[in-house]
Amino acid sequence: MPTNASAQPQLLSRLNERSVMRVLQAHGPCSRADVSRRMNTSAPTVSKAVASLLRAGLLEEFDVKENGRGRPAKQLRLANETAQVLGLVIDASECRLVKAGIDGVLRQDGEVAFETPKTYERFLRETVHHARALLNPNTVTTLGLGISIPGLIDYRREQGLLSPNVPMTNGRSPSRDLSEQLGVNCVVLQETHALCLAERRYGAAQELDDFGMLDISTGLGLGIVSGGRLLTGHSGLAGEIGHIPIDVNGRLCGCGARGCLETVASDSALAWLVSERVGRRMEIGEILNAVARGELSVEDELELVCKQLSFVLSTVINLFNPASLFIYGRLFELEENLFTRVCDEARRRSLGPSFADCKLVRARGSKRQGAVAGIIEYLTDSLVPDFPIAAAGLFQDNGSLRENAIARR
Repeated sequence: MPTNASAQPQLLSRLNERSVMRVLQAHGPCSRADVSRRMNTSAPTVSKAVASLLRAGLLEEFDVKENGRGRPAKQLRLANETAQVLGLVIDASECRLVKAGIDGVLRQDGEVAFETPKTYERFLRETVHHARALLNPNTVTTLGLGISIPGLIDYRREQGLLSPNVPMTNGRSPSRDLSEQLGVNCVVLQETHALCLAERRYGAAQELDDFGMLDISTGLGLGIVSGGRLLTGHSGLAGEIGHIPIDVNGRLCGCGARGCLETVASDSALAWLVSERVGRRMEIGEILNAVARGELSVEDELELVCKQLSFVLSTVINLFNPASLFIYGRLFELEENLFTRVCDEARRRSLGPSFADCKLVRARGSKRQGAVAGIIEYLTDSLVPDFPIAAAGLFQDNGSLRENAIARR
């Protein structure tokens, strides 16, 4: 068993490797000299860390001619030709698999969607079938799979606890089961946490340490990042704002209660109201298309949902005082100025100083990007598996995932 003295050089090497990854994630392709300058460390230290990352398949080298003349200079970048990661978004009606480079850029040629199975066993079979088609073992190395999942998650056990919209994941561990069957590292993220991570890495929250993320798509979830850390609560279950009861005589929610917020203030709430009126089930995408073609009007239903949504926004603003609040959902696509109207109504319902201190923004990230970002964070953070402050929260050190959620390597 290694002593503390013998473990120190290894830990220092891992820290240096992670720092190199962070530099390239933040600044894009760099020379070794650029990385050394940004890390404020010696060239030999950087070269050693880079060599290890190249062997692991996380980085690539490529030639760049300076001023178009002379000997090409070697540049480093996050691997996107020789390695890839997969992302899996599990939702109520559809599952979607995507692939991306270690730089997080989604690849247009690698996206598969299939109807969400009713049973967990069938879900595993179909996911493994589609994922294996994306692995491409002869051309690129697949380093892992990130999974976005709705509902409550026990990160310590990597297990779904309660998902009103996808109940087949309750008590199951998709990350462990898929890792075993696919032979790659897998990590699971609660879907709102995935959206937070996507916005932090690839969206409008890249420079922000304090923001909120409100997911109004299938359900209604909330993520709050404060001081660069995601507030997860005692057991990691915080943020389920969608299951606050607002009408005891309201519609039955998937959680078993009546009148939960997500039944009246979400994309799925709008879809349910419209479906009830037209006499058949319609998903939000179908509604958007029908409205765009002039075949359907949803003004009355939209008015009801947006009124409740403005209440949700004002509640989040008053309770958490975020510097920015990102909203992820599709119903704003129905009218050009709808987002502004909802924000104006939220302002009237909110405490003046709290609202004035908060910027309301439509989210740019997606759950697909969040799933991909999750596995990339796993790969980056697993370079330092015993980092002492890593258990403090899902986000730390500029947005990394909680160690006990990702420490399987």
